Amino acid sequence: MKNNLIQEIAISLVLIILLVLFLNPFGFWMPTTLLMMMVLGLVVVFVVFASFVWKENTRDERESLHKMMAGRIAFLAGTALLVIGIIVQSFKHELDYWLVFTLGTMILAKIIGLTYGRIKY
Repeated sequence: MKNNLIQEIAISLVLIILLVLFLNPFGFWMPTTLLMMMVLGLVVVFVVFASFVWKENTRDERESLHKMMAGRIAFLAGTALLVIGIIVQSFKHELDYWLVFTLGTMILAKIIGLTYGRIKY
């Protein structure tokens, strides 16, 4: 369990580093080949991260509670950040529609997941 946690944290950190590099913080001009390699790396690391999240197993109620709390905190943090982004960009009259689509998709996925859980279990 502890080894799995360390691997999950390492993959999460690699994913965050790749996302920060997409912001181009060092002012590098990204050639097409470098950008394509970064996109491929992002996709691969995200698939590995998603597999860790999907395969998470709990052994008792306490671990199950921790998993649910982590999911809720992550969902609320993501939606709060998207709402802040939508508000800030709306005041600048430069609203990026991807923010709205992402927030809508997250909310729809939450509703679908709750409905699926109630029907199946």
